Amino acid sequence: MTSRTLAERFAELQAERERTWPAARLEKNARQRRVLVERNDPSARPQPGERIAPFTLIDAEGHALASTDLLAQGPAVLVFFRYGGCPACNIALPYYEQTLWPALHAAGIPLLAVSAQIPVDRGPSLRHGLTFPTFSDPDYALGRQLNLTFLPDDRPEVAPGQPWIGASLGTNSYEIDQPAVVVLNSDHTLRFIDVSPDWMVRTESDVVLATIPEAGATARAA
Repeated sequence: MTSRTLAERFAELQAERERTWPAARLEKNARQRRVLVERNDPSARPQPGERIAPFTLIDAEGHALASTDLLAQGPAVLVFFRYGGCPACNIALPYYEQTLWPALHAAGIPLLAVSAQIPVDRGPSLRHGLTFPTFSDPDYALGRQLNLTFLPDDRPEVAPGQPWIGASLGTNSYEIDQPAVVVLNSDHTLRFIDVSPDWMVRTESDVVLATIPEAGATARAA
């Protein structure tokens, strides 16, 4: 049986919110996403074929992973997520576990989930039994290099007294990553990058796998 698409899963989340959220809260959420889409400029990011600088990520145990080691045997796939408590991220990451990771794992291609949150939140892994690792991007180094980060308009210094969607990243900053899927070649060139300024519209696994012939053309659903 074919697994439900990510769009279908997000549609269920949106339908639940429309049933249970006040209209003002729904509009605020929609406005935040709409503004990010309007500001999005793909041309301001590195493009496929461009080489990015080496980087280092930190796993949930505090161990460093250099990109030169990550890419030593071939390509790798990085899924950027906003933070551990993000409801949409807690739908996206299990989806990638079911539909992307099996094909990548069989081909020996690493899949990493990356967040600016430090230390990286173990919550999604524990809640959903993720078998691919999660990492933190110290000081936003990789996120900024890929031009993924942004400052929310509803952070307290902009809107005093208003709650902020990701108030505890541990970074001493309100800066946060936009969700993205990135495929890197062994020489640090970008093979694929897809950024989701609207966090309720994200990259489907079949789109990613189409760029990775090493893992086959189709995803295998759990």
